[in-house]
This record gives sequence, C-alpha cells and structure tokens, in this order.
Amino acid sequence: MKTRFAIAMLVPLFAIVVHPRSAQAADNYKIDPEHAAVIFKVDHLGVAPAYGRFNDPTGTIVLDKGDPSRSTFTFEVKTENVDTDNPKRDAHLKSPDFFDAKQFPTITFKSKSVKVDGEKYTVSGDLTLHGVTKQIVVPLVKTGEKDTGRMGYRTGWVAEVDLKRSDYGMTGMMGPIGDDVHLTISFEAVKS
Repeated sequence: MKTRFAIAMLVPLFAIVVHPRSAQAADNYKIDPEHAAVIFKVDHLGVAPAYGRFNDPTGTIVLDKGDPSRSTFTFEVKTENVDTDNPKRDAHLKSPDFFDAKQFPTITFKSKSVKVDGEKYTVSGDLTLHGVTKQIVVPLVKTGEKDTGRMGYRTGWVAEVDLKRSDYGMTGMMGPIGDDVHLTISFEAVKS
C-alpha cells in the first residue's frame, strides 16, 4: 500500500522534472497601437525616396521563455490607415492603383516558426498583402522589456524588411514609383 502511494506521489514530480517547459506558461501580449509604427520607404521618380506610414497597427505576441521557438507573432494594419501627410496622395494609395483598400482592407503577418539568438529573433511567417500570401522572414530585435508601472508590463521590438510590391500584384505606376519597398516596424506590446 505504501509503495503504491509513493509511486502515485512520484509520477507528477517526475513529469515536472522531465517536462520543465510545461510548468512555465507562455506570456501573452497585445501590441499597443499608440506606441507602434510601420514606416515605408519607396523610390519616387528615381530622384528621392518617398515615405509613409500605417497608423494604428495591431497584433498579438505569445512569448514562451521556456522554449522561445514556440513563441508566436501576429501583426495587422488596415490599408485605410495609410498616411503620407498628403490627403490627395493617400486617397490615390487607397485606390485600385495601389492598396485597393475596399477590396483588400488589411495587411496581415502570422508567424509560422521562430528561431532565437539572444535578443534577436528570426521569424518566418505568412504576409498577406493585396490578396496575395507569401512566406517572408522578419528579423526582429527585442529592444527592451520591463514593468512600466501605470502603463503595464511591456516588451519592445524593431524590425526592418525589404519587399517587392510587384510580388503582391501591386504594379500600379511601376517605373515612376519604385518596386522595392523598405519597411521599418517598431512596437511595444503590453502583457495581458
């Protein structure tokens, strides 16, 4: 009887020792749109780069510190939120010539795999833009993490990515407007 009781007590302890990851839950975060930026740069007329941004990006992060490769990242921007500080140009960018905001209201990224080296994360995932989904690699760098008190426990990230808009069927005004687009993405996410 004592042997059965001892075995029954040891089995859960053995499971914790053998599978320590299961004892450590992943942390869930929500991207703070007020402290996030998606900035793009594209060539204009072969003369100079033109810049713009997408306001109010959203998304979620699940950080698994026990096994960072199990972490996940999702990101979304509304094409309606494109902002170049020029209402006429913004309206043109929302038209079928470019983002076609009515037909394709969102740009999304969903991670599929994560590799980690210190504070550098290599995140592979699906980017859906203009109705086309392609797998891309996003090099994410963790810029900080702390309890900010009133504004909650936060983690910060930055990434730089290069895309070809023609890969996503965005071929309007090709030539005057460059094909290569450079993205800078910076955001804070708040622990749930």
